[in-house]
Amino acid sequence: MLFLAYLAVLLSIASGGLALFVNQRVFVSSLWQQLPVSLRQQPFYCMTDDAHWRVVIQRSVFVLLGIASVAAIIAGLGGLLSKQILTDQIQLGLPWLPWHVRFDSLSALFFLIVGIGTGAVSLYGTGYVKHYQEQDHPFAVLGLFTGLFVAGMLLVLLADDAFFFMIAWEVMSVASYFLVAFQHENPANRRAAFLYLLMAEVGALAIILSFGVLASFSTGISFEAFRAAHLSDTWASIAFCLALLGFGMKAGLVPIHVWLPEAHPVAPSHISALMSGVMLKIALYGFIRFCFDLLDKVQWQWGLVLLLLGTVSALGGIFYALLQSNLKRLLAYSSVENIGIIFMVLGLAMIFMANGHPELAALGFIAALLHAFNHALFKNLLFLGAGIIQQQTHELNMEMLGGLIKKMPRTSVTFLIGCMSISALPLFNGFVSEWLVFQTALQVDVLESGVLRSLIPITAAALALTAALAAACFVKVYGITFLGVPRSHHSEKAVETTDKGMLTATALLAGLCFLFGIFPSLIIRLLNQVSSQILGQALKNDTALGWLWLAPVDAGQASYSAPLVLVSALIAAGVCYYFLRRTPDTLIRKSATWDCGFGGLTPRMQYSANAFTMPLRRIFAPVWQLDEQVKKDLSGALNQQVDAVHYQLHIQDHSWQWLYQPLENGVNSIAKQVSRIQTGNIRTYLSYSFVTLIVMLWMVS
Repeated sequence: MLFLAYLAVLLSIASGGLALFVNQRVFVSSLWQQLPVSLRQQPFYCMTDDAHWRVVIQRSVFVLLGIASVAAIIAGLGGLLSKQILTDQIQLGLPWLPWHVRFDSLSALFFLIVGIGTGAVSLYGTGYVKHYQEQDHPFAVLGLFTGLFVAGMLLVLLADDAFFFMIAWEVMSVASYFLVAFQHENPANRRAAFLYLLMAEVGALAIILSFGVLASFSTGISFEAFRAAHLSDTWASIAFCLALLGFGMKAGLVPIHVWLPEAHPVAPSHISALMSGVMLKIALYGFIRFCFDLLDKVQWQWGLVLLLLGTVSALGGIFYALLQSNLKRLLAYSSVENIGIIFMVLGLAMIFMANGHPELAALGFIAALLHAFNHALFKNLLFLGAGIIQQQTHELNMEMLGGLIKKMPRTSVTFLIGCMSISALPLFNGFVSEWLVFQTALQVDVLESGVLRSLIPITAAALALTAALAAACFVKVYGITFLGVPRSHHSEKAVETTDKGMLTATALLAGLCFLFGIFPSLIIRLLNQVSSQILGQALKNDTALGWLWLAPVDAGQASYSAPLVLVSALIAAGVCYYFLRRTPDTLIRKSATWDCGFGGLTPRMQYSANAFTMPLRRIFAPVWQLDEQVKKDLSGALNQQVDAVHYQLHIQDHSWQWLYQPLENGVNSIAKQVSRIQTGNIRTYLSYSFVTLIVMLWMVS
């Protein structure tokens, strides 16, 4: 398994290196001249053609990524099934500081997540990147940093010491920065990339400090030494807070999430899918590794912090997603919501573990891992679907879309499956993991603390509200984007993509969402191995009747059977179809949409994205910082005739006002004070040097 893991890393790096040869015509020509004359005369050798050469290289890059993803998937499945812990050392870096490698069940699970996400991108990427102009957006840059980005994520999962971990973490962060800044001609993209890099480095600094706390109580910087360290409650809490800041910033927890809705929408769509669907899970992996593996024990107070932060993130993420009109920005805020749900249930797992209920802790832990796995599937699917929509319509503003279900039928089906999965509807994978989260929260009666028994049901109610708002949000997304009539010329002229790779990638992800929604025990049994290895506790009653029933606590208390729900739904659909087809009066027919007698439907007669959410906006108005403006174009005598009405809605994240603007003002104020020492007078600078010399001599003496 370790060999396959290494192979996945090397192939990812090789794919990035191969991309550098896209524009190397001189190199190709020199190789061409070395071929025998008989070969150069064959018609299928046309490597001297720049366009053909670029296409060959682009396909080869994504083929290598695809092979790397297959190796990662096999390594992940093998690691989960074998239950082994494999270790190794790589003699790189400093001579006395080799890189320690560890591949266990937790690493294997996230290898599987990275492999599935990368595999979908490898199928999707060739068709997506062919529309970029090589002069403005060179594929060499995109391919190089995509390969390094994937390699960095895989190396993070293999790292078993702080030094190696931070090197891999920085490779992942810096490579993704260049991918966010790929379309750098837009100032907003440059701003988003800078914000992402700034917060990534602040988070990395916090992670380094958390490792430093562990290193001060251990005999080295290897994770094995960290596991043997015994920290006081105070220092363990300090290390936990630093890790939460570092990993939570990369994962997108509120209020340190502001980079995420800025960076994800501006990156190429297949990179957005990797960042939201995969990279956020790498941050989650780091946090789980640190808290559940490296620290010797967990405290219930930590679980309470995670529970509250997760609840705020889940609610805040979906509230802000509701009001977005940009499709990719909405999906980015939705990732904040789902990360919040994962941290909520991790908090429950910590609370149950610290209070002596290891089986319930294992239930919460497995629910968190399952939701992370499911989110990787449907969020990759939705971002890739958004990329197809953008490519075919040149629009991401939902107010300019509509009617795509007739123009792009295949994309509409796969995107609908993604919407139903993320809305946690039965028969799809999102429902199973959220159902397990609720099952974990409902076990609160075993706790002795009255405060926790009162607080956890409130957070569970907040989760129920989050699920309802998520369903409303994605009803809006699908209805405004795919239903109705086209709202713009671009959506009117849209056609289904002809690229089989793009359609295959979304179809495979949609199929996995359905597969793991119908047979969740397939993945839950693998997650049980992770819980057994990391927590030392597994679910003893994960299923009641094999693949048919899911009963995580007790079959008499709560159970769920997706196959039976599917059979019932098919029977109901068959009965309805039969009775509808019995008489000519009830035959299903197609006709023009009823226009209510107005003489023809127009885009102005249907709901807009903002209008759809207006009732919720009125109910929860204090949640957002809104700026609504209605402008009228007036003409005629005394300006009494209204020619047009313009409506604008601007949503500002409260985090900017409460946290980031005060920080910005403070930094600017300090910089202004510091700038006073730069007078431009040579005498002043000589005085500084003289005083510094005197102080240094005094300190030495």
